[in-house]
Amino acid sequence: MKVIIGSDHAGYGLKEEIKKFLEERGTKVTDVGTNGLESVDYPDYVEKVACPVAKGDYTRGILVCGAGIGMAMTANKIPGIRAAVCNDLYSARCSRKHNDANILALAARIIDVDLAVEIVDVWLKTKFLGGRHARRVGKIMEVERKYLRKGLGDE
Repeated sequence: MKVIIGSDHAGYGLKEEIKKFLEERGTKVTDVGTNGLESVDYPDYVEKVACPVAKGDYTRGILVCGAGIGMAMTANKIPGIRAAVCNDLYSARCSRKHNDANILALAARIIDVDLAVEIVDVWLKTKFLGGRHARRVGKIMEVERKYLRKGLGDE
């Protein structure tokens, strides 16, 4: 599995801990920054993670910021991305089992390192169930395609 990871300044410390965990378990991980605590704009790092995942260059992506919300919202603007904010194990499992999430967004200001590492571990190990969930994910992707083609005009 190839994983790509990025953060803004608020998520930098947690990103480093997650990267260390992944490397120690033998997971190939690419870090696209940020590389310090200087204030940066999180959408810049979202694109660096989400675009390669959408293109299929990476199996999964991980984004870390203060709350996870802005990064997930931005990532979900990129066609083919299904980003989920997961600050607990249940959400992490469900995002994979039911939604085939390909981007995990974490909140460095909400969860601690131990929980974050556990969430990452569960999220990476959990398989998509397919079946009725595949039909639903297909519908999510169809909504995306529909509005990419037609815009928000009248039906």
